[in-house]
Formats: sequence, structure tokens, C-alpha cells
Amino acid sequence: MQQFIDVFNLIVFLVFSIMYAYQVIYTIVGFIYRKPVHNDAPPKAFHRFGIIIAARNESAVIGELLRSIANQNYPKDALDVFVIADNCTDNTAEIAREHGAFAYERNDTSAIGKGWALDFLFKKMIAEGRFDDYEGFCVLDADNLLDENFIAEMNKMFDQGHRILTSYRNSKNYGANWISAGYGLWFMREARYLNNPRMRLGASCAISGTGFLVHHDIIAKHDGWKHHLLTEDIEFTIDSVIDGEKVGYCEHAVLYDEQPTTMQQSWVQRLRWSKGFYQVISHYGGRLWRNIFHGKGKVLSCFDMFMTVAPAYLVTVLTLTINLVVFIVAAITHMGAGLMWATGSAVVSALASFYGVFLFMGTLTLITEWRNIKCPARKKIGYMFLFPCFLFTYVPISVVALFKKVSWQPVEHTDVKTLDEVR
Repeated sequence: MQQFIDVFNLIVFLVFSIMYAYQVIYTIVGFIYRKPVHNDAPPKAFHRFGIIIAARNESAVIGELLRSIANQNYPKDALDVFVIADNCTDNTAEIAREHGAFAYERNDTSAIGKGWALDFLFKKMIAEGRFDDYEGFCVLDADNLLDENFIAEMNKMFDQGHRILTSYRNSKNYGANWISAGYGLWFMREARYLNNPRMRLGASCAISGTGFLVHHDIIAKHDGWKHHLLTEDIEFTIDSVIDGEKVGYCEHAVLYDEQPTTMQQSWVQRLRWSKGFYQVISHYGGRLWRNIFHGKGKVLSCFDMFMTVAPAYLVTVLTLTINLVVFIVAAITHMGAGLMWATGSAVVSALASFYGVFLFMGTLTLITEWRNIKCPARKKIGYMFLFPCFLFTYVPISVVALFKKVSWQPVEHTDVKTLDEVR
């Protein structure tokens, strides 16, 4: 039995090490190269964009987002704002209209989620003859705030041929507590140490919820928005990668959004994310895997996206559970101190290793993104040590998501700040 558990633990360790070794390369590239490769030449044109905002009872925060859009350093006649007031019971639509946006009210409780709201709006625009007025569509959440050069920076890269672009995601409320800081640090790590090296190495980046730009033709090809799983952002990313598209990353396009501050809010949101990842791997995992071996020009992108949605947390839980069960059985049946030591030390060393890896990730991100984190230094450092704890909370969430029926639920946004206050 001891030989079996030793071999089992070694195999799991080797498989994880081999499969995720490419992210070590990402980290090195992200640390060495501050900015992604792209041409800084002025754009040939100011492309016409439709800004799409899906909102559900967002009357508290949507006004500041619309003000940040109005203050963009970009020709006003090249931007139009469309708000989907999705199953709202407040005056979100009225506020949107007061700020000059086109507001559409959707009342459909049978198809709930951002993907359905986007599809509703695009189909409305197509039916009204407005859709072809725009070369691209920028999708935002109502709690976002945009840096005044956000659209201008996205336009530069769009002008260079990038048909899908994601941006740099910062936080409105990083310093609220360890939960909001955990989110904020994760999104900054994703920008600097995932999307940045992906651009450098020619792989596709990944969309993370909000702040992305999509070419008109990609939406037109599907007569709207066809992605309706619980995580429509990663579903859209992976479907695009399989289809031969690459998501680009525009580092200088900065947005700020509000992160949950309570474990209840965070649990609901990340439960949906975890369930959505299971849905995505179920729907797209086979095609991703086949393209790793047969997809010319998209091998790295497909492998990276496969590992992004792979249920690593579940494999970790399963491995630790097997070791704990063997430890308990060995203790009860007196199978030997050696077996108890082997399983017990495996669990302790695994937890210590994970904490160390997560702390390293957080520390490196904190150091390189220090100036972008908007809170006092003592909070930056203190929350860094709690960053691994934030990631550890994914363990029970990933287990519950495997068995629980999960539906889309809105996260309440109440942090009303101007762009100047955030910065």
C-alpha cells in the first residue's frame, strides 16, 4: 500500500509539473518584458464602435461609467452607447437615456445571463438596421470605469488588425478587504503574467468578463451572440480560438471594476464561474484537445485554453482525499507508521507547496504592479499574504459546483466612485 501511494503521488506531481510547466515560461516572459509587442504608430482611422453595457439593477453605478465614456479622448461621433436594462426593477434604463445612451429594456426570466442579454441587443440592432453602422463592439459591465484613453488605445490595436481584444483590468475597491484584494491581484496577474506573454509568444489571450472589443464580422457571422453558458466570456474565447481567431491584449486600455467584498457574494459569483468552466470543458474540451495535435497555427493557444479550463482544483482535492483516506485507514487498522507518515507528509507538503506557489505569484504581481494598485502600502503587503487563502477558497467552491445546479445571479454593485477618486 505504501508503495502504491508513493507512486500515485509521484505520478500526480509529474503530470501537474509537466502540464503547467509552460506557465513558468509565461512568468519569465511576463517579468522580463513589460509590454506586449505591438506597433505604436498612430492609427489610420478612428473606427466607429458601439459600446455595449449589460446591466441589471445598476442605477447606483452606471452613471459614473457613462460619464467616463463621455470623457474619452476619442471622437464623440465615432461612439454610440447601448445599454441593455436586463430584467431591471429600478431606473437603470432612465439613467442611461439621461446620459445619451440608447437603452433597451429586456424582460425575460426564462433565459437569464449576460450572454442572452447581449444576443437580445445585437438582434435588436440587426432588426433596426443599426448593426452595420459599427466596425466593432466594446462590451462592458455597468460597474466599470474607463481610463480616458481606453477607447483610443483599443482603436490603435484594432486598426492593426486585431479582431478581438481584451484590456487591463484594475479594481475600484482593491483595498476594501482581503476578498476584493484577492480578486484584484488575480486579474492583474492574469494581465501581466498570462495575457502579456501570450501576446509575446503568439498565443491567444483570454477574455475575462468585461472590457473586450469584438469585430463586427465575428458577431455578424453568428447573427448575434451565440454563447450562453454560465461563463460566456471564456466560452467565447475558446470557441474563437478553435475557429482560428486570436484574442489580443491591449495593456494601455485600462478599466476599473468593483470586486465583491463579502464571502457570500464571492461564493455565488465563483460558484457560477466554476460551474461555467465545467460546462465549457464539457462542450469544448474534445475539440480543444484535437486541435492541440491537428490545429495548425493554434497548438499553443488550444493547449493553453485547455489547461485554463481543466479541473485542476478537483484533481487536487481528489489526490488529497485519497491520501487522507489512506492515512485514516492506516491509523485505524494499524497498517504501519510508515504509511501514515507517507500520506500525512504528502498532504502537509502539498498544502505548503500550494501556499508557497500562490504567495510567489501574488508577491511577484504585487512588486511589478505596485503603482497600479490603488490602496495604502500596508494593505498591499498584508493582503498579499492572504492571497493564497483567497485561492484556497476555490477548493470547496469547485467541489460544490460539481454537484450543485447553478444559475446566473447578479452581484450587487454599490461602490460609487469617480475615475479621479479611484486613481
